[in-house]
Parts: sequence; structure tokens; C-alpha cells
Amino acid sequence: MNKDELLQKIEKTADEYVRPNLLMHGGNMQITDFKDGIVSIKLIGQCSGCPSAKYTLEETIKAELTGRIAEVEDVQLKEEVSQELIDFARELMKKSDIKDKK
Repeated sequence: MNKDELLQKIEKTADEYVRPNLLMHGGNMQITDFKDGIVSIKLIGQCSGCPSAKYTLEETIKAELTGRIAEVEDVQLKEEVSQELIDFARELMKKSDIKDKK
């Protein structure tokens, strides 16, 4: 199976067994890469930056993907701040600056 076929299999498995749980909490995941048996993901929506993200990764995402796809040996979380959160922070800072100038 080539990389594209494996990515499709990973996406299908995520759609069926992982994403429904994430969506119930207002979040989702994006698969960013698959290389040498390692799936790299990014959590998005409410899951991005959540204090329980590491638990979600280990107990849900990694367990499902490694348990269902032999080629997947590990799942790693690519941690970064979502654009949504950056925009929200900018708006707060703008409001704070306006308040401070008064």
C-alpha cells in the first residue's frame, strides 16, 4: 500500500472511529502527515489547546488508529495555536488597548 492509500485508510478510520467523539466536544482533528509509521495530527476547534488534548491523543486517537491499522505505529500531536485563538487574542488586545487609552 502506498502513502496516499494509507492516508485514505487513516482518514476513513478517523472518520468512523475518532472524529465522532471529537465532534461531540466541538472539536476535530487534521492529519498533517504520515511517515515511517507515524501519523502527525493537529487538533482543531474546541480540541485545540484543550488541557485534555494529551489524554484525547493517547486514549482515543492513538488507540483507535494503532489498533485498527497495522502500518500505524504511533500518533504524534503537532501542537500549535489555532488561527481562531490568535484572532480572538488580537481582538482582546485591541479592546484592552482602547480601554487603556481612555
